[in-house]
Amino acid sequence: MRKLPIGIQNFKELRTENYYYVDKTLFVKQLVEGGKYYFLSRPRRFGKSLFLDTLKQAFLGNKTLFDGLYLEKNWDWNRKYPVIHISFGSGVFRTLDDLKLRIFNLLKENQKYLNIHAAQENVRELFIELIRETYRTHHQKVVVLIDEYDKPILDNLTHPEIAREMREELKNLYSVIKDSDEYLKFAFLTGVSKFGKISSFSGLDITLDPRYGTLSGYTEKELAETFQDRLEGVNLEEVRSWYNGYSWLGEKVYNPFDILLFLREKQFRPYWFETGTPTFLIQLLQEKKYYLPDLENLKASELLLGSFEIERIPVEALLFQTGYLTITGTLEFEDQRIFELAYPNKEVKISLMNSFLEDLLQNPTEKENTKQSFLL
Repeated sequence: MRKLPIGIQNFKELRTENYYYVDKTLFVKQLVEGGKYYFLSRPRRFGKSLFLDTLKQAFLGNKTLFDGLYLEKNWDWNRKYPVIHISFGSGVFRTLDDLKLRIFNLLKENQKYLNIHAAQENVRELFIELIRETYRTHHQKVVVLIDEYDKPILDNLTHPEIAREMREELKNLYSVIKDSDEYLKFAFLTGVSKFGKISSFSGLDITLDPRYGTLSGYTEKELAETFQDRLEGVNLEEVRSWYNGYSWLGEKVYNPFDILLFLREKQFRPYWFETGTPTFLIQLLQEKKYYLPDLENLKASELLLGSFEIERIPVEALLFQTGYLTITGTLEFEDQRIFELAYPNKEVKISLMNSFLEDLLQNPTEKENTKQSFLL
């Protein structure tokens, strides 16, 4: 029996250390053949980092890692590309200086890895020089992969001034991608949310593209085929009600983090919800005076869900992008598409309501009103 890849984001480790792997390499080929610049928004712990590392290994030409996978026989392994890989996933960013230092160190790490000499001290100019020198040194166009591009902003949503500083610094950094077009083969950014003023290059947002709806998460078929030896005696209907239900206009998918922990523990628990306390969400719901049962039947336009700004954060957009609501249907209304939203599954519904209730009950004066309003 293979090992469950809980928390594994390194494709090479996953493929060489006897872990289960749900083959998502078809999407690598589709992306490269379909365009050059991409952005994907998905909730935390949905496999974004692993997919980015999969892209990296494909561009580096590490064919043996793809033995038996779709890409093995559907990729030109004679072409290899240098990869600049930047991730803001670890740690918490509290100040602008924290962010500047992290960016500088990440660029220097890439410089060392690629055997490039770049002398600039300004992070924007350093990024430009890194891309151009990589192109000149390796005699090949460059691949840029940026993971959790928005985390420094999300870390500071309760401090709008700092969040705005983070946004402007990141915007300055990411503008380099558009300015470096002639040196680039491919660029892919991932994050949880889409901030409109940051997407400074003309990329293809595939967040709500049905063709990529199952790029992250496990489909029903993938769960049954990949983890067959772990599912004996498991109540699949109950698993489905707890952890399935996420939709980005394609087939519904399971939360992979939940599934892996459930297969290890064989207990129904809100594993994903427990990994992060949605303090800001709870505060925002309270501030907007949301009646939680209404979250099971919301409607929002495509424009509203597409992006938001620090200065104006629609509750529906934030809840959708962070994974607490999902798309359950679409309507056409006056030449625009309207999405029907609801909780994706039992885990999210129960956990969010309990968390909201617990937070309110910390104030004794709210107790009776809370019981009447939210225990429905």
